[in-house]
Amino acid sequence: MTVTRRLSLPERYAFGSSVRPLLVPKHDPCGTVREDGFWLAMRTPDGPATLHLTRDAGQLVATGHGPGAGWAADRADAVAGLRDDVSGFPALAARHPLVGRLAKTFSGVRLPATGLLFPRLLRAILEQKVTGKEAHRSYRAVCRHFGEPAPGPAGLVLPPDPAAVAATAYWEFHPFGVEQRRTQALLRAAQVAARLERCADAAEATVRLTALPGIGPWTAAETVRHAYGDADAVSVGDFHIPNTVAFALAGEARGSDDRMLELLEPFRGHRGRVCDLLAMGGISAPKFGPRMPLRSFSRF
Repeated sequence: MTVTRRLSLPERYAFGSSVRPLLVPKHDPCGTVREDGFWLAMRTPDGPATLHLTRDAGQLVATGHGPGAGWAADRADAVAGLRDDVSGFPALAARHPLVGRLAKTFSGVRLPATGLLFPRLLRAILEQKVTGKEAHRSYRAVCRHFGEPAPGPAGLVLPPDPAAVAATAYWEFHPFGVEQRRTQALLRAAQVAARLERCADAAEATVRLTALPGIGPWTAAETVRHAYGDADAVSVGDFHIPNTVAFALAGEARGSDDRMLELLEPFRGHRGRVCDLLAMGGISAPKFGPRMPLRSFSRF
């Protein structure tokens, strides 16, 4: 089954930069960007699907494949970031010269919202307290282990089924480079995934997520930002972001979470968007210490 719809695009819309955050860098078994567009495998409420987005004559063509094709096509505008409301942001961005400049430079970037919480939560849990390379290596291994072929011609696999994850013993994640602490957080989340998916908005999801042991504000923010398109979600507890915000907005080489939130307060409603803009602009605080080493828990 395939379902296709055509979507109008806002001026200067940046397609690749808007959808790419939905994928793990370099290789994501559940999605890809190719010459023919963007592909994303999904477990929708109506069944498995693959969504294909491609530009054509100033429009975005969205095609859903599989039993969940209709749901995927209906959600395509949100996945592409076209439901992201940036109308009030330029006035807020103008409160700081750097933020104002970045807002103009990246005015075509929109925040995607998949409407599916567990795949993003899986990735966020795996990214807790480790380097990006470690987390992404584990993510690929987990997806390949639980992977089922996704509909459509892209050769993707579906995101792991929460029921299958919940039924797996914690030690079975060890070869994937995931230690017991993160695995137990993932298993607890998988057990209540159906209830989490029924959350009405980012605020409700954040409350429910942070009530689970092993899931704090950082993991919740990383999840709701792209599951719900929450432009205000700030990753409190991040190793780098407080320093980046303090340096970019106040010229301070180091910053705490409290200082970060203080500096971001004038941009409330778009605080997470400001953090994203700093990252897109390549802004970072001075680095004084050694890099965190790469580890392989599967060899411990």
